[in-house]
Amino acid sequence: MGAVGRCDPATRVFRPNAMNYFAHALPFLDEPHFTVGSGVPDWLMVVDRRIRVRTKHAEPFLDDSNPRVRSLAGGILQHIRDDDRFHRSRAFAEISLRLTVLARDALSGETNFRPSFLGHLLLELLVDASLIAQWPGRLDRYYDVLESVDAGWVADMVGRMASRPATKLGPLISAFHRERVLSDYLEDGKLMARMNQVMRRVRLDPLPDALGCILPEARTLVSDRIDDLLEGIPVELENRTNPET
Repeated sequence: MGAVGRCDPATRVFRPNAMNYFAHALPFLDEPHFTVGSGVPDWLMVVDRRIRVRTKHAEPFLDDSNPRVRSLAGGILQHIRDDDRFHRSRAFAEISLRLTVLARDALSGETNFRPSFLGHLLLELLVDASLIAQWPGRLDRYYDVLESVDAGWVADMVGRMASRPATKLGPLISAFHRERVLSDYLEDGKLMARMNQVMRRVRLDPLPDALGCILPEARTLVSDRIDDLLEGIPVELENRTNPET
């Protein structure tokens, strides 16, 4: 499960939108609505790319009288800040380039945008895989948190923020919880299947089995630089008073 992507007008490279849901949520698992909010921008890119919840949409709701609304808005804003920092980092540029080269070589030297797309996509997925491997118990906790929140209420609130109905968001959150997609990131075969789902969604050719041969090296590249990739981004579960009470 993940967002589709966008074409960077400066480079004409098609880039996947962020898919590292676990990395966004990990520090905030004691705040259910904040956790769900941290996934909203990417879920919207899956279900309806016409709906955007940007900083200007979410910020006014930080002053809402309902603490759940404040927390949901806070999670959305945290996602936006973390994404910006992540994609601007030197480590992101270096590792995505190395993954692009690995993908290009595995694809017999392809020179179109598919290797670059895969380099970015792999980095997003393998950041989550690295963190899940480091904190395996927290993946179960993440899904428990998703289950505890009313997905329909979230969809209604997001629609209110965006001034546009987000009717498909609730069913997607429920399906995301039910299918437990993130656990597949830990196994190469299942990861390949998830990546091919993305390929179909963006109308790119399916990936050959040979691409799976680069995954062990790709995992090592990401895990060895995980601290650099997430520099300035919270990853430890924070101990603080729950703002939802």
